[in-house]
Amino acid sequence: MKHLLNGAALSLILATGAFAACGPVTLADTMGVAAGAFPQQYELAEYQAAADCEMTFSANPEIEALNAEIQGNPELPALADRLPSEPLVVVPYTTIGTYGGTLDALSNATEAGTSDFLSIRHVNLVRYSDDLQTIVPNVAKSWEWNDDFTELTMTLRAGHKWSDGAPFTSEDVRFWLEDLALNPNIRESAADYVLAGGEPIQIEIIDEQTFKFILAAPKPGLLVHFASSYAQAFQPAHFLGQYHPDLNPEADALAAEFGFESGYDFVNFYYGASDWTDTPTPMLRDPDLAPRLPYGTTPTLESHIFVTDTTEGRKLVANPYFFQVDTTGQQLPYISRQDERFINDNEVRILTMVNGDVDYKAQSVQLPSVPLLLDNMESGDYSIQLKPTIAMPTFSFNMTIEDDARRDVYNNVDFRRAMSVAIDRDGLNSVAFFDQGTPQQYTGFSPTPTFVDPALVTYATEFSTDEANTLLDGIGMVDTDGDGFRELPNGDKLVLNLQFATQGVAGEVVEFVGQNWADIGIETTVKEVTPDEYRAAQSANELDVLMWQRGEPVAIHLGTNASWVPPYADYFGHRNGMLWAEYLETGGTSGMEPPAWVMSMVDDIAAFQQAVPGSAEAGEIGARMAKTMTESLMFIGTVSAPAPIYVSNRLSNVPEFQTWSYEYYRTYPYRGTQWSLTE
Repeated sequence: MKHLLNGAALSLILATGAFAACGPVTLADTMGVAAGAFPQQYELAEYQAAADCEMTFSANPEIEALNAEIQGNPELPALADRLPSEPLVVVPYTTIGTYGGTLDALSNATEAGTSDFLSIRHVNLVRYSDDLQTIVPNVAKSWEWNDDFTELTMTLRAGHKWSDGAPFTSEDVRFWLEDLALNPNIRESAADYVLAGGEPIQIEIIDEQTFKFILAAPKPGLLVHFASSYAQAFQPAHFLGQYHPDLNPEADALAAEFGFESGYDFVNFYYGASDWTDTPTPMLRDPDLAPRLPYGTTPTLESHIFVTDTTEGRKLVANPYFFQVDTTGQQLPYISRQDERFINDNEVRILTMVNGDVDYKAQSVQLPSVPLLLDNMESGDYSIQLKPTIAMPTFSFNMTIEDDARRDVYNNVDFRRAMSVAIDRDGLNSVAFFDQGTPQQYTGFSPTPTFVDPALVTYATEFSTDEANTLLDGIGMVDTDGDGFRELPNGDKLVLNLQFATQGVAGEVVEFVGQNWADIGIETTVKEVTPDEYRAAQSANELDVLMWQRGEPVAIHLGTNASWVPPYADYFGHRNGMLWAEYLETGGTSGMEPPAWVMSMVDDIAAFQQAVPGSAEAGEIGARMAKTMTESLMFIGTVSAPAPIYVSNRLSNVPEFQTWSYEYYRTYPYRGTQWSLTE
């Protein structure tokens, strides 16, 4: 029998077991079931029609015990009251999974190297399928653009619930947009992805499951943003809204009961004043206060939720209200628990992986570690996937550094060209990447689209110490004291302190490039620091040389302008021009005025986002953007090389990845909710 189950029918089936369960369909064995409208998943009615079955539902037998560990959660209702009326049916890759087990994960530290692990449990309105081309439903059941990409209507799943059982509705999207993302009491300035044509995106709530984003200018990349970004387009209004002064006149008084000066402070204590969803929970921020708070962490829609959070690591349990099921009706996720340990030392992290004490890891693992990892695969019982990267190690010079003499030099394009041609990229490829990479320049687009002039990919990459020396001589950088190293044109000593974090760039790369620069008379020192130390110094505008991976596909640029507008990345990426950014944010009241070529890219990315993707207009603008970015040499490219993905052999339903990349949000396209553990 084929029909769409409403909530009452679903409850009846769960209560009586009136129909036979659907068969164990997987991608490896489709059992003759035709593919749906989107790859590797179905809506419930769509699946039942395709499989000619009626689905019954079951849950993790540990779920009540897991729920009991979630601070603030009530006792569990029946499964029929936890699943949406039409859950998302996920087709496992190779096998119907078994419940239980603990996924062991490894990160660097709190908010350092954690996005890889976060991506396993992550959800957003939509996501990329594992072809990295097709956007598919996730939290949102469906969407529709108007003809000129100025209105995006989205429909949620009826009956979808937060991890505490409260209804998830369109109000939670409105709350995120208007009361958090666009509220200056919460976010000091609005991120580009909540703007269109420089104006805030508006939202119209149509009903509990349907809402419309209204844009002042076309922005077809908004959907791409929701598919690839950690920034989730919803927050629990039923909880945080109680403490938000704009929504509740008693908010300040309620917050004062827990020692907060205002309701805004309470909201930020949970929300973190950021769309980054991996900020420390109250359990870490204030361990003494946390037990008295309503929740140990904000209710979530993700597959797992925090139950402990310390400086040593974090533990999570399965979300008992998660909205996905497999083809037999088992509620996902299969894996009951997730443990995340923090190890900041790269050598210790690699040793932990060699010993087989991790189930999955990619972030912060660089190609130079591959020989050791490959040598120990059998004893550690794991596999290594070596995959292309989107980003590559890049270097830049602090264009707004406070020191006048150094700033003048760093802003001289001849200096930056000298430092680029001084890099022996073929040698770097051999030493650090085992000749597996491709020397190239940073163009702003990766992979390189057809509209980018191919000559830009190798611009200023031909190794030439003669050219480098001539350029440095020409700007007045000579060795005035006879120590073998050049001074600044005013005679001041110059030592480039190359502080790096292995999360962003391998030490072997930094050391090799540092030696190349020393060979042309630029004195360097190399020091490894933690990601937090690096980011703090970068934020404070203190670093001479900035280094981190960069590289973004066209699709990402359609959703956010971050790579083209100072400081060219968020807190976690490769930033430059911090005082240019301050100038733009303050309307010129403070900071430093950017040069004309910088402002041309600001204008171009706005036009690029509004153009129809793939059109001649978009290609013309994109070509101009790439030319300006490349020839400015603000970010100096090195070698694009593959990187390793580590997967324990006890972890099933993990496919071959297309890329090693943050840009497509790591594991999110590969459906971590259907991963399963076998002992």
